[in-house]
Amino acid sequence: MYIRQLGNQTKYSTLELSQKMRRSFIALLTLLGLSSALVVQHQMVYRESRRSQMMRRGEWGAYLQHKAALRDFNPSVYASLPQNVNDYGDVEYLGNITIGTPPQPFLVVLDTGSSNLWVPGTTCDGTCKGKKTFDFSKSTTFVSNNQTWVIQYEGGNAKGYLGQDTVSFGAATEQQLPVPKTTFGIATQISAEFKNDAADGILGLAFTALSVGHVTPVLINAINQGILDQPLFTVWLEHVGTATNVKGGVMTYGAIDTTNCGPVIAYQPLSSATYYQFVATSFKLGNYVQSKTYQVISDTGTSFIGGPQAVVDGMAKALGATFDQDFGSYFVPCANIKTSPTIDITIGSNVYSIDAVNYVIDIGMGDGNCFFAAFAFNNFGFGPAWILGDPFIRQYCNIYDIGQQRMGFAKSLQP
Repeated sequence: MYIRQLGNQTKYSTLELSQKMRRSFIALLTLLGLSSALVVQHQMVYRESRRSQMMRRGEWGAYLQHKAALRDFNPSVYASLPQNVNDYGDVEYLGNITIGTPPQPFLVVLDTGSSNLWVPGTTCDGTCKGKKTFDFSKSTTFVSNNQTWVIQYEGGNAKGYLGQDTVSFGAATEQQLPVPKTTFGIATQISAEFKNDAADGILGLAFTALSVGHVTPVLINAINQGILDQPLFTVWLEHVGTATNVKGGVMTYGAIDTTNCGPVIAYQPLSSATYYQFVATSFKLGNYVQSKTYQVISDTGTSFIGGPQAVVDGMAKALGATFDQDFGSYFVPCANIKTSPTIDITIGSNVYSIDAVNYVIDIGMGDGNCFFAAFAFNNFGFGPAWILGDPFIRQYCNIYDIGQQRMGFAKSLQP
């Protein structure tokens, strides 16, 4: 434990205190009118995405056609989605949280590409069957809110009503980051895409401007209350392996992760404080180069890298990958992983290189073929042109500096 003085406000870092001691300590500080500044690390769980499962079964191409049909049927709805980059069949990294007093546990998507938190409620219809549900009648800190909400994502939708309670990052059995007086969604209905997903709900980590209903996101609320030591968080993702439901990475709230990440290479200012959006000026793979100013985002909720059709096709060709219409994906021989060139992305004055081990994915097809972890992403004139998903974040720790509205990048220290 250490104590440091900031003006007339004393701040305490309680990283080394036990969970029970820390809660007592925070309660004492609250009574004294002081604030506690925390640095908390949150272990994430890796599980194979439904995208990978559907690819292996040869169903992904049909799913993409289904989504395209929905968009064609109602283009005005899908073209103007406030969070239009998200397809939650594409998620690989989940985290534990608790809500209420005493705490009720949930497994949620930790998503930097959205801003709302919602979990199923006890009044949710049959679409929530098999998921954990929040029972507000069992929480002594719950405050009701009569406002309703509906969120339409790229790959699904949910609706319900809002409430306010203490939301804590991490499981009740580990060190937590409690954020009192947090407004969140209690779902009464979710679409089939979410019903069949391993997660109970979604915890968005992006900015308030992206939030449906202009609800203050959990982490922004923590910053506004002075709970974090610094107004930022770091994401470190482990390499993809063959196992699922295993440790997948670490979120560090309130500090830069110096255990799993090297020195910060550079910071890039955000071009839009909605998503974590910034500018990249070049994409290169082998002998293919496309130099152009692109709006890109860092998104933990996307397992591949998404970009314009022509550029992704050019990179795939340079890699020697071939597109399979039935699978809706690019194939490349798994044997090429060790000899494949890097993907080089220019951000600011630095080039960030992604090794093939992070962008060529073996999902067990059994025929010697792997997937090129890239897909064509049409933003229909709305939002970013590129989604830098998990392959990029596995190579480089991403530092989401909310306070200074910038992104930092540091080399991952994993072998």
